[in-house]
Amino acid sequence: MMESNKHDEFRTLELRPNKFSNTRGNRRKTAYKKAPVLPPRSNKMPVDQDWPSVWPVARVFHPASVPLPLHQGWVLPGITPPGKFANAELMKIPNFLHLTPPAIQRQCEALKKFCTEWPKELNTDEKIDHYFPIEITTSDYLHSSPTIRDARARIVTLQLKLSALHLNSHAKDKLLRLVKERYDSVTDILTIVSERCPLRKQNLDYAMYLLNVLVSESWKTEPWENEKSEPDMEKYVWEGSQSERSLQQLLERMPEKAADLPEVIEQYSKTITRFHNEGEDAENLNAYKESVKKLLGLNA
Repeated sequence: MMESNKHDEFRTLELRPNKFSNTRGNRRKTAYKKAPVLPPRSNKMPVDQDWPSVWPVARVFHPASVPLPLHQGWVLPGITPPGKFANAELMKIPNFLHLTPPAIQRQCEALKKFCTEWPKELNTDEKIDHYFPIEITTSDYLHSSPTIRDARARIVTLQLKLSALHLNSHAKDKLLRLVKERYDSVTDILTIVSERCPLRKQNLDYAMYLLNVLVSESWKTEPWENEKSEPDMEKYVWEGSQSERSLQQLLERMPEKAADLPEVIEQYSKTITRFHNEGEDAENLNAYKESVKKLLGLNA
């Protein structure tokens, strides 16, 4: 009974033989030798080697491949700083060892065949703004972390001058009501910021989509807009107003003065427009009074 239990005992599977025990019968004990540690590759690197071939792309710092006595980390004064071997600080952060001047020059030479020369006609900023009115701004970030991605890099800012859209008064007024504070009246720049999508390309497409929708909606005229009268307008407009019609009727009675009053009429239209839109203050009231006196010939 004891012998059957001995034969039924579960034996342990040994994948690697133990050097202190024999595997079968009377075989000799085998002793495993450790592989010899080779010297660092940096010791055999020549001075005039092709460094872009050694470090062609971005990768984690490898001390045996860099023939430089690099070190990183804060140490107490008087203590030797840690070397590049077994230095965790050097492996934490991204490095620019693949972007040396020779590597950048080689990459630029390879990209030249895909590039075209800058047009000679675009020699001023005014011409560039005229033919390329849209300006796209993005940001890239580099920081110490396990990943090189940053959530802020997805944000896209689109800017253009409102005058480049060539809107009429109705479309411009409607677009300004849609964009609200995104328009700067001093610089005439419209700014659209897109950051709701996870990728930069998606945010760029969404910003262009918003611009197209804003322009198309601004050009639309709803049926109720044709029913608006002068008291329903959001601001005073000289063209087509009752004041313009009354002035035209007055000039028809005085045809001899109509040819002598173009500058006076223009000044009167500007002052009355500013008077209605900006409000009644001392400056606007005096300007309106002087324009009326000039229009009626009451300067004396």
